[in-house]
Amino acid sequence: MSVILSYIFLGLSLSAPIGPINAAQLDKGIRCGFWHAWLVGLGAMMADALYMIMVYMGLVHFLSTPLIQTLLWSFGSFMLIYTGIDSLLGASSVAVVTKKKDDTLFKSFFSGFLMSLSNPLTILFWLGIYGSVLAKTASVYGTQELLVYSSAILLGIIAWDFSMAGMASTFRRLMTPRLLTGISVISGLSLIGFGLYFAVAACRLLF
Repeated sequence: MSVILSYIFLGLSLSAPIGPINAAQLDKGIRCGFWHAWLVGLGAMMADALYMIMVYMGLVHFLSTPLIQTLLWSFGSFMLIYTGIDSLLGASSVAVVTKKKDDTLFKSFFSGFLMSLSNPLTILFWLGIYGSVLAKTASVYGTQELLVYSSAILLGIIAWDFSMAGMASTFRRLMTPRLLTGISVISGLSLIGFGLYFAVAACRLLF
């Protein structure tokens, strides 16, 4: 049990650093509420699980080729900049409008999934982290234990996403309109910043 708890804590630790997914969750929670924010995180976690499977099957080397990396950086840049601009445009009305008509639960889930799937850092991240977990677990335990510990990592990620969604929706209820607008603007700018970083990385690969 202590080993499983340590892997759950690993999942929490992996999700905690501030990145584009956390910024998107915070923005979505403030604008649309708990479920939208949580589904952004859940979509990102599904992409994480997909990459974990790819690492396990050894397919991640295909995703590390320069052409695929360039496509991922470029698409990731587009997704982040688009989401950031959308956040900035809707910042002034965040305290007045609970959610836009086109902000469906599926759209929130799919945006989180695409945002994480198109992030090459996610590939390298899971290659390093999960690759080391695979090496350690495979040398000591069997396939069944590996499945349990991998599930524990995902459970930790889900717990963090749940906490982030709750925090964002709480901010939405407790904060003043001016503060809500300010947080939405900061979230949007941070997403655009990550998007520009991805664009620079794509250009370096191309040129």
